[in-house]
Amino acid sequence: MKKRPFVTLEKLQEITKEIPTPFHLYDEKGIRENAAALKAAFSWNPGFKEFFAVKATPNPFLIDILREYGCGCDCSSMTELMLARAAGCSGGDIMFSSNDTPPEEFRFCDEIGGIINLDDITHIPFVEQAVGHIPEIISCRFNPGGLFKISNDIMDNPGDAKYGMTEEQIFEAFRILKSKGAKRFGIHAFLASNTVTNEYYPMLAKVMFELAVRLQKETGAHITFVNLSGGIGIPYSPDQEPNDISVIGEGVRRVYEEVLVPAGMGDIAIYTELGRFMMGPYGCLVTKAIHEKHTHKEYIGVDACAVNLMRPAMYGAYHHITVMGKEHEVCDHLYDVTGSLCENNDKFAIDRYLPKVDMGDLLVIHDTGAHGFSMGYNYNGKLKSAEVLLKEDGSFRLIRRAETARDYFATFDCFPDLYEKILKD
Repeated sequence: MKKRPFVTLEKLQEITKEIPTPFHLYDEKGIRENAAALKAAFSWNPGFKEFFAVKATPNPFLIDILREYGCGCDCSSMTELMLARAAGCSGGDIMFSSNDTPPEEFRFCDEIGGIINLDDITHIPFVEQAVGHIPEIISCRFNPGGLFKISNDIMDNPGDAKYGMTEEQIFEAFRILKSKGAKRFGIHAFLASNTVTNEYYPMLAKVMFELAVRLQKETGAHITFVNLSGGIGIPYSPDQEPNDISVIGEGVRRVYEEVLVPAGMGDIAIYTELGRFMMGPYGCLVTKAIHEKHTHKEYIGVDACAVNLMRPAMYGAYHHITVMGKEHEVCDHLYDVTGSLCENNDKFAIDRYLPKVDMGDLLVIHDTGAHGFSMGYNYNGKLKSAEVLLKEDGSFRLIRRAETARDYFATFDCFPDLYEKILKD
């Protein structure tokens, strides 16, 4: 698969006249087409709902687009709950999947009608004390342990994850919750991350559907939804084939008909909590080449750094890079593409063949629409970049301004004149 930017050099030159690099750019057309495809793939299930994982791309302008396709929000913190509510979500539009959760966050979720997804059996008395009751609708997160495999390939290691309850615990949790007044139940699991295979969701669904049948039969709990969570990945490298969401949806439907319908549970709603799949390919980091260095290796220094995109530094993750305007030139120069942090791992690419990069060239770093801006931080006093939406009609809109030094110093409000003193000095 050839990686092509969703934006032209001419459009980027137009944008950079108003908004300096670096910035994250999002493709409204791609986001809409993908959301529509997901909705169509699960249209066989009347109760289907996607709860977009806010942690991936916490921007209300983008959440508004997804809400047009019936999406809710999957939240994991107080501020994410607040953002979802401000974006118009309420009640059944919010799923709260968190861990090590402060009591006030459970309380706020209950107040706005969100669905609490319990990470551990010990959270039952914790929620009851924090909220004052057990909600009538509640979910529990399941972790089967061990390795999760497809054929002979290990997809992930749930047994090493801090999330979820054992099978024994989730049965006991359902009994306790039912005795305390819960009336409608859901189950949730996340067993593998960023899978680029159409088999993952159907295999996960089979595990979850079989568990749902046993839970309802043995505890008498009325299960109304199964949340397959996230895990559907995207092809970061050009040699990967993208998932086919229509094939995935059909695979889940077959397992649904095989397991749930014969058990008299054909009214169960399917929920998903996709972040990377919903947004990943529809965002990019736009940066400019500002330095070159010729030492033991050839380096290209850009005006972005790991503050703008942490994944390569944190995980060694691959992100494809296009030198704009040179898409058809031969990639015959071997570079490390680096940022300016005082950390040697602040590299967007290591030993990457690219066309010759000249100073001032615009580089597009692909697939940053999820876990790109959202993982940003302020190490070395670096400031977070702007976010820009490339609209369907070809126009663009600033949907989050870049941070300023005033923002950086704003939390020193115990020293109210600090910023002015810094400017004076």
